[in-house]
Amino acid sequence: MNGKPPLLSIRGVETWYGKIVALRGVDVDVYKGEIVTMIGANGAGKSTLMMTICGDPKAHAGTITYEGIDITNAPTHEIMHMSIAQSPEGRRIFPRMTVLENLQMGAAVTDMEHFDDDLGRVFELFPILKNRKGQRGGTLSGGEQQMLAIARALMSRPKLLLLDEPSLGLAPMIVKQIFDVIRELNESEGLTVFLVEQNAYHALRLAHRGYVMVNGEITMTGTGAELLAREEVQAAYLEGGRH
Repeated sequence: MNGKPPLLSIRGVETWYGKIVALRGVDVDVYKGEIVTMIGANGAGKSTLMMTICGDPKAHAGTITYEGIDITNAPTHEIMHMSIAQSPEGRRIFPRMTVLENLQMGAAVTDMEHFDDDLGRVFELFPILKNRKGQRGGTLSGGEQQMLAIARALMSRPKLLLLDEPSLGLAPMIVKQIFDVIRELNESEGLTVFLVEQNAYHALRLAHRGYVMVNGEITMTGTGAELLAREEVQAAYLEGGRH
């Protein structure tokens, strides 16, 4: 892409769970300033790829490089200190901690010098969190918990944000709000985003480029618009998906 190397490059990655092959020779590139999305059915291997990037589980074959550095076998805590942040599937906030304490945990990998500025920034993006800052995370609604999970990731000042199923189980109005924030972060701050998502319509409309994963393999790639227009994609992933 314009002769520049990818920010994140995944080559020939295979991941196994015991004797079950979850990823089969996966190749993905994410360039700086892009939103790249991966769509696929539940169980296709999308979340496994996200977790493999973060080092848990480890890839059994292939390489993962970030900013030209091979991170394939790096420990997860080292990867998280390389300006990569993940908002995982299922949110995984700290339910007994307050909203503010969750956000402090997100900032723990930084020097905390910019904490107040970063806190103000995520409260602008998600005003409801400011109103809930003293509330325990576990008492938030599903949509609020998803906002908190993304905000917590942003508190680490990532260059690369990994989003795993951010729309799962949420009302259409909340889904739109979250996708609008992702677009704003990319357009106003140049944040690079790698998004895996079952909601193909919203994800491909948002993405510069996309990949389709089936049974642990990449079966299609193209711009978001190109994939949206593909009959195979419409038939498999867009039936009733235009919320």
